[in-house]
Amino acid sequence: MSAVGVSANRLEILQIAKAVAEEKAIDRNIVIEAMQEAIEKAAKSRYGQEHDIRALIDADTGEQTLWRIQTVVADDEVEDPAQQISLTDAKKIDDTLEVGGEIKEELPPFDFGRVAAQTAKQVIMQKVRDAERERQYGEYKDRVGEIINGIVKRVEYGHVIVDLGRAEGIIRRNDGIPRENFQPNDRVRAYLYKVSRETKGPQIFLSRAHPDFMVKLFAQEVPEVYDGVIEIRACARDAGSRAKIGVISNDSSIDPVGACVGMRGARVQAVVGELSGEKIDIIPWNYDAATFIVNALQPAEVSKVVLDEDEQRVEVVVADDQFPLAIGRRGQNVRLASQLTGWQIDLVTETADSERYQKDFQARTELFMTALDADETLAQLLASEGFETVEEIAYVSPEDFISIEGFDLEVAAEIQERAREYLDNLAAEQDARRKELGVEDNVLELEGMNVGFAVKFGENDILTVEDVAGLVPDDITGWREPGPDGKPVFQDGILKKGEMRKDEAQLFIMRARVAAGWIEPETLEQLQADMAAEAAGEASDMSEEERALMALGEIGKGGDESEELAEEELIFDLDALAAEDASEETSSEDGDDAEPKE
Repeated sequence: MSAVGVSANRLEILQIAKAVAEEKAIDRNIVIEAMQEAIEKAAKSRYGQEHDIRALIDADTGEQTLWRIQTVVADDEVEDPAQQISLTDAKKIDDTLEVGGEIKEELPPFDFGRVAAQTAKQVIMQKVRDAERERQYGEYKDRVGEIINGIVKRVEYGHVIVDLGRAEGIIRRNDGIPRENFQPNDRVRAYLYKVSRETKGPQIFLSRAHPDFMVKLFAQEVPEVYDGVIEIRACARDAGSRAKIGVISNDSSIDPVGACVGMRGARVQAVVGELSGEKIDIIPWNYDAATFIVNALQPAEVSKVVLDEDEQRVEVVVADDQFPLAIGRRGQNVRLASQLTGWQIDLVTETADSERYQKDFQARTELFMTALDADETLAQLLASEGFETVEEIAYVSPEDFISIEGFDLEVAAEIQERAREYLDNLAAEQDARRKELGVEDNVLELEGMNVGFAVKFGENDILTVEDVAGLVPDDITGWREPGPDGKPVFQDGILKKGEMRKDEAQLFIMRARVAAGWIEPETLEQLQADMAAEAAGEASDMSEEERALMALGEIGKGGDESEELAEEELIFDLDALAAEDASEETSSEDGDDAEPKE
């Protein structure tokens, strides 16, 4: 920058400001403010840093003015004569001035020296750079979630630097598609997922491996997706290899899978081409979690699914010959299905499931033989009819036994009498054990507590109401933590899994805190009201289909509280799932790497 004085050509100043503003795509006033700041800094170097010097450049005429400012203060409060003036001296200059007013002394024009000019140049450039960075941040932070087009500028250690025109973005190594190589000047499309403000300028992070990149590509290729007629509810990708997307149509006349595939597969192939040949399975999304999980595991055929809603886990039973297909190559199929559905999927073969069922059946048979003083045939009959505990046998309606072949009311009454006697003896033994452990009687009086629970609490040194009040829900219900292989492993709490839900444990602990005097009863009432409101909100979000199924008791938990406690897991048979509409069949071909077809 050449030596420029305050008396420089006015038109030239405005032309420079305009040219810089257009080049950097920033407001011209910002450039003019930078020039004013540079002039002020140069003037302080000439007249002294202790002075308050201000410059003004008229944005319309280019006229430049330079002042030294002094603030009027009381006579005995002058601390800095360079920037302050006493009221008495100020009155000599202008008798209208009062304390707090300002005296402006216009300074004469001066020429910048070499050092001052260089300093002014640095001030202007820094100000312009800051404005440019702020403009870049403001421009791209509102474009997060869009597909951005750019040109590859360079590749550094696997990271691709992309020229976006007025800014640069970066596709980090783990955000790219494996085995995809870019060369300088290649055109590239990527998903903008993050913009962060940094000291050296905004960092614009792009990705070609992000699941939403595929969603946006389908929105560009499929008009129904762009218009919202078809929704992509979920997407899971193993970038460069395989992906699964869950689609649903808001118009019953439009097949969501067929629309995404397109005529002769043209639409999906356009997306596959952009993703370097990545295989895509298009799955019909379903409000019923079990149905959606079965669809997501295709091409494998599923025999049965067992949902554990509290843990958000599902056990999927498949035929032995379908097990490798369900897992997929290097676990890819089940991993993508788990990501797509949001459920942790545990695969079990029919052989292993049968062995486990036989083991559970034998255990129940032995329990019934002991508790009811019955022979093996009768115990097996009760176990085969679905009875799992002695409590079920003791308190079920006697009429329910009549449906069992060979049973009448007299036999049912005798069996229930034996069951109740067994439970009474067991309760007496447990109560004696509770007292032996030292669990106080007022713990047993808490709502939700029983003698069996009290014994387990005592075995874990939870003996008083205060001990219960100091717990957290995970202490009671158990929790998950990473195992040696990094996968979450369930850790048992005081009670076995399924004996008490987490929300019930929370209320149970809050009741103990009320009983211990730690909190007011109103706090417990507010928590119960919040839980009820949350449950009502979840119910209001259900679809008409879900409400109908809920009313029939086919999904979820029934309205009866005893049913809520009994049904911790929901079992869906394949026969029920097979009744779904044929239009919800997946477009995937058989095989682990199958492409969707029309």
